Amino acid sequence: MPYLAIVRVRGRTGIKPEIKGSMEVLSLTRINHCVLLNETPQIKGTLNKCKDYVTWGVLTNESLTKMLEKRAKLPGDKKVTVEHLKSKGYEGFDKLAEAILAGKVRLKDAGLKKVLRLSPPRGGYKETKRPFPRGALGNRGAKINDLLKRMI
Repeated sequence: MPYLAIVRVRGRTGIKPEIKGSMEVLSLTRINHCVLLNETPQIKGTLNKCKDYVTWGVLTNESLTKMLEKRAKLPGDKKVTVEHLKSKGYEGFDKLAEAILAGKVRLKDAGLKKVLRLSPPRGGYKETKRPFPRGALGNRGAKINDLLKRMI
């Protein structure tokens, strides 16, 4: 099953309680937060409910490796080091990314926080109220990796 990167695009005000609850289930409490999840029917249903507030797509190994190097955090908001990864049994960030995409491990299992806090994208979002490709919302497919590069 492919791994999805889900990024919250819009803020917290004026959201229906049902959608707010779905966002909390996804652990997307703030704008520009990103979570990595397996594409299951339950996640697809939740994304369909939240489609007016998030964007998502299939993650590549290269993008995941860069995100883990730059944006992954340990509990206590500490930076992830190669020594920490070696203590968990991974040679480096690329090996951890491969294991995550293969479905063998999750961020939580590797001792990392499950939410990655990203910067706003360089060049900005096209528009935050329209679906992709005219705007920033909804399913991007493989194009999510271009957005993530601008946000890392």
